[in-house]
Amino acid sequence: MKLLKPLLGTLLIAGLLSVNSANAGAVLDKIMSSKTIKIATDANWPPQSFINDDNKMDGFDVDVAREIAKRLGAEVEFITPNWDVITAGNWYGRWDMHVGSMTPTKQRAKVLSFPAVYYYTPASVAVHKSSKVSQVSALSGMKIGTGTGTTFELYLNHDLVIDAEGAPAFSYEIDNPVVKSYETSVVALDDLRLGNGVRLDGVVSSLPTILEAINNGYPLKVVGTPVFYEPLAVTVDLGDNELNAKVASIVAAMRTDGTLTTISKKWYGVDYATVK
Repeated sequence: MKLLKPLLGTLLIAGLLSVNSANAGAVLDKIMSSKTIKIATDANWPPQSFINDDNKMDGFDVDVAREIAKRLGAEVEFITPNWDVITAGNWYGRWDMHVGSMTPTKQRAKVLSFPAVYYYTPASVAVHKSSKVSQVSALSGMKIGTGTGTTFELYLNHDLVIDAEGAPAFSYEIDNPVVKSYETSVVALDDLRLGNGVRLDGVVSSLPTILEAINNGYPLKVVGTPVFYEPLAVTVDLGDNELNAKVASIVAAMRTDGTLTTISKKWYGVDYATVK
């Protein structure tokens, strides 16, 4: 009887391993057989991804996702889970792929795969239009908002490591900030527009997102030059080398034939698909 529990434990572990092995490599097969791909992204991250006036998903990431799906011969079903759920990995088939401007890092690579970088974007600092701050370093010690679990938050905490190929070196320009973390940096920009110092003194976010907010009437301005540049990648869960290879091939073709550049210029007016 004393051997029963260890034996049962061994059988359970063996069973779980067999399930994982059965699922390994099966995602691409599932996509191709169902002709449907579930892609996770953000519903409130303009101009990358958002719900438009027709109540449909739209934006740069959405267009890239649709093109990948098209070249796979599949229809897209968009899923909008929280960012921390996506970055945690172990998706268990809840969605097949993430196209939502994720920076590949060694830490994230422990639970996720990054088959292809599809564009490069600058991270910048915004302040209220009435702010007298004229350089990024002047925000040291002040209240700075950003999205939780993002590279922007890591930057503010002086804990950012961008170890993806092609990422330029950077330095920390804001010392000892009072970091205010939000669900997304778009929500942080909502607080910043209330007035200089009312809730925030600045926000760190992607430059395209800041410029989109300004174009939409937010009384903000960009301070200085970008604080860092990051390569952004398509993301899949660990365990399907076939899907990795297929996505890498598709994105490479989209870069070569100019599709990524065309989509970038459509949404940003510049070519973020080419490394700077």
